[in-house]
Amino acid sequence: MFTYLDPGVRERLLAGGKLLRIDRQGVPVDVDAVTGAGTISILGPIPLPLAFGDERYLGQWYACVRNTELSRIEEIAEQLRAANAQASFASLASSMAVNSVLVFGDPAAWSDPLVRVHSSCLTGDVFGSERCECGPQLHSAVRLIDADEQGGIVIYMSGHEGRGIGLWAKAATYLLQDGGENTYEANRSLGLPDDSRDFSDAATLLKYFRGPGPFRLLTNNPKKITDLEAAGLRDITPVKHVFGVTAANRRYLSAKKDWGHQLADDDFD
Repeated sequence: MFTYLDPGVRERLLAGGKLLRIDRQGVPVDVDAVTGAGTISILGPIPLPLAFGDERYLGQWYACVRNTELSRIEEIAEQLRAANAQASFASLASSMAVNSVLVFGDPAAWSDPLVRVHSSCLTGDVFGSERCECGPQLHSAVRLIDADEQGGIVIYMSGHEGRGIGLWAKAATYLLQDGGENTYEANRSLGLPDDSRDFSDAATLLKYFRGPGPFRLLTNNPKKITDLEAAGLRDITPVKHVFGVTAANRRYLSAKKDWGHQLADDDFD
């Protein structure tokens, strides 16, 4: 782990309590032990001032990655180092999906915190696209959780672009949608599932950061709750989360409603 960095940096992180590893049940394990599939390494907390327009927040950020991916990164780093190919170290980023956790409030005081498991969406979260409602949902989740008397967590899933199909395929589905298909029909035209997202890492991170207690989940998607429950989480209370409805995405949201999202016609007014 981190063999592509100065080994002294890793020792400093360990000594400072900024680097740990958890198993699939969210239980901390020895960072140097040989562990089974599903273990996750976590870096943090890192104070992260956030600005959404005029709104300001302070979250505690944790970067999280599967150890199976870190192991592959070590192999690539060794090859690059042997070839003295320092300029190629940027290629490491393309081989590792790093999820994020933002914590607001004091976890020790939580009894029923507010949680958002948010799938990455470059077009919505970064570019501000109105073809979906992802950007406004992310911003509203931070605002609601920060304002909640208990606080809570945002888990940002980096490998979920386009409901798990990736950015390139997502671009293709947009072109198909412009030809008249809805978001799910476009996936099927490409031979792809309606929704291929894997929430198992989110469940593991919730087990570690939240523990076994109840929590409120900002979501309109029953599948997300079903998947988290299948991973062993219980006492999940869904909280409807409708933000960012525009003329540009009403058809997209209507397709989500038809697919099973807990949305009503008056949500689009």
